[in-house]
Amino acid sequence: MELPERNKLFRQIMWDYNIPVADIEALLSGSNNKAGHYNRSTLFQKILESYSWFTILNVFTPDEIKSLLTEDVIRGLRTPSLKKKYEFVKKRLQEIIPYTG
Repeated sequence: MELPERNKLFRQIMWDYNIPVADIEALLSGSNNKAGHYNRSTLFQKILESYSWFTILNVFTPDEIKSLLTEDVIRGLRTPSLKKKYEFVKKRLQEIIPYTG
């Protein structure tokens, strides 16, 4: 995803907060631990609840998704259908992306 599109997406996700896009980028890149009251997990969770899988794949690499898609993030999703969907995604990513840690 090109930077202008990415910035637009981050402005849309933060429509209810005055958090600069640069802070969101810094958080997701690992440069900062917080953007407003969000940490990486809570921001990723908000993105999962707000955007399609196609959009998520345009923002994050499969490796980033595998790293961010934790049991806590899945448990924190609001709807049972999203929890089920991302439990499946987590399982599939574990099967197709080897552990490199």
